[in-house]
Amino acid sequence: MPDNDRNTTSAVERGEAKNILSTGNVEIDRKIADGLPLQSLTLIEGENDTGKSVLTQQIIWGAMKQGLDVDLFSTEMTTQSFLKQMESMSLDISDYFAWGYIRLFPVHIVGFDWSKTEMDGILQRVINHISTTKAQVIIIDSLTLFTEYTTNDVVLTFFTNCKNLVDTGKTILITLHTYSFEEDTLVRIRSICDAHLVMKRSLVGEKYVMVLEVVKVRGAHKATGNLVSFEVHPGFGMKIIPITMARV
Repeated sequence: MPDNDRNTTSAVERGEAKNILSTGNVEIDRKIADGLPLQSLTLIEGENDTGKSVLTQQIIWGAMKQGLDVDLFSTEMTTQSFLKQMESMSLDISDYFAWGYIRLFPVHIVGFDWSKTEMDGILQRVINHISTTKAQVIIIDSLTLFTEYTTNDVVLTFFTNCKNLVDTGKTILITLHTYSFEEDTLVRIRSICDAHLVMKRSLVGEKYVMVLEVVKVRGAHKATGNLVSFEVHPGFGMKIIPITMARV
């Protein structure tokens, strides 16, 4: 049962010793300055199909092993597709989901006529939810849908509100597509966030792999700027490959 797994996990694996949010993958944690700090705001940025959702799913797995509750707002997945994708990565969280340790909130609504007013209202409701939820970790994957129907000022206000909620004990991760924002807005968003990760694709031999660049992690004891290259294998999950093989 998930309860037993959570109670018997070691203090190091739960991240208590370093106050970090682990990915549940030791190799990845080492590259992300030993893990993302708890009570922080993290931006995960990249183009289409660069592994942003894969990384957040790995982080969800780590959170479960640390005994943390997670709320996931997804604009791309239904409950069924989410559970299937996690299982395909050998991260079976179905029991955790059934016990309510993970809650999924799909944000894509077929037939709904989006407008600026409705989208601004949804962003505020997300903030209200984060402020009252029991979950310690909140993931928004991705924010891109919201940007098509609202202004940059509203988006910046949303990030500022998220940053304020971090001080109340929340750990918030937000993914977005780089192309959705003007550079000036991106610079301001990046400055608000405590951690900034960039996902890319790189050619290795005759195939593409995903590359994670750790741009910054505030308060990190290790140097940032690390690059992590990986593939996602069905039935295995994220597999780290030597970055020297990749041309970024």
